[in-house]
Amino acid sequence: MTTQPNTTVETFDNPNTEADYTIRMTLPEFTCLCPKTGQPDFATFELEYVPDKQCIELKSLKLYLWSFRDRGAFHEAVTNEIADVLARACGPRFLRLAGRFNVRGGIYTTVIVERRKPGWSAATPVQLP
Repeated sequence: MTTQPNTTVETFDNPNTEADYTIRMTLPEFTCLCPKTGQPDFATFELEYVPDKQCIELKSLKLYLWSFRDRGAFHEAVTNEIADVLARACGPRFLRLAGRFNVRGGIYTTVIVERRKPGWSAATPVQLP
């Protein structure tokens, strides 16, 4: 089993393709480099997705995120890149990725991106009393 950064994301078969359900993950250990200064940037990513045929395998996701550690990347670019890779890997019905970056220059940045399978729409939320 590898313990090195990897640029691929593995998947496994969704055990319940008939139903819409949401998978949520908090990924608090993301690091990359500021492309301007070379200083480290730290972020927590919050991933939520409605799987279709495939689900994201967790260890491969961790190793994929690790691959950014020594790369320079703007917050907006890296959040969109990760969302695109995850969407290509598992083909979800819906995916939302929020990158919550630690303070840089006195500013906290949050970048939220979404990917949606054509024709898919979420069920109407249920409001309980």
